[in-house]
Amino acid sequence: MKLETYTSGTGDRTVLLVHGSMSSHKTWHAVEAELVRRDYRVVSVDMRGHGASPRGDYSVAALGDDLADSLPTGADVAVGHSMGGVALSLAVERLCPARAVYVDPAFRQPGMWADAGERMRRLFAVADTDHVRERNPRWSDADVESEVRGFASFDPEFFDFVAAEVAGNDFLPAKPVVPSLVLRGGNSVTVTPQDARELEERGFTVRVVEDAGHCVHRDDLPGFLAALEGWL
Repeated sequence: MKLETYTSGTGDRTVLLVHGSMSSHKTWHAVEAELVRRDYRVVSVDMRGHGASPRGDYSVAALGDDLADSLPTGADVAVGHSMGGVALSLAVERLCPARAVYVDPAFRQPGMWADAGERMRRLFAVADTDHVRERNPRWSDADVESEVRGFASFDPEFFDFVAAEVAGNDFLPAKPVVPSLVLRGGNSVTVTPQDARELEERGFTVRVVEDAGHCVHRDDLPGFLAALEGWL
């Protein structure tokens, strides 16, 4: 599947950005602006079932295939958040970036209730700007707005797929294909301290943004950028 991609900046160095579930490329707006300011070319993407990209035929393998078919190869850095991190790990060998960054990746996402899809649909029904801001008081207005728009352009069937085929399963890579950083929030729900130790044993570099949750780049943008020191 060819995904919708977006390019900004004209620098000689390239960064790929892959968002997580229930979001879109717009989640990276502040990161993108900073990278363009640093003279990078930024290529972001809407994953299958998100934003302006096509819907349907969800599978774990397809997420990696989509990135390999849609994004340029040989980037300086590829960054994936949450489910985007899982997708990136499946495509990284084909994309051949010089370095990879996995932001609170969902390699070992906890199992979900049987009615998780229906619960999420109920959340979408009330997820207006005030609701999102209440749940994420540290986010900027632009972050809140991008979250609401991400919900509106998200196919709920993707969440059914995540609940059935991703949650409770193990996608922790055996080893890094390229030099790889795992960047977890101090309050992460997807990367436990035990997972972090195991990733380090497998050859990944692990850093923590202590005062951040799952959406590290929106919870603490300065901390997120500081943790990328040496990887950009």
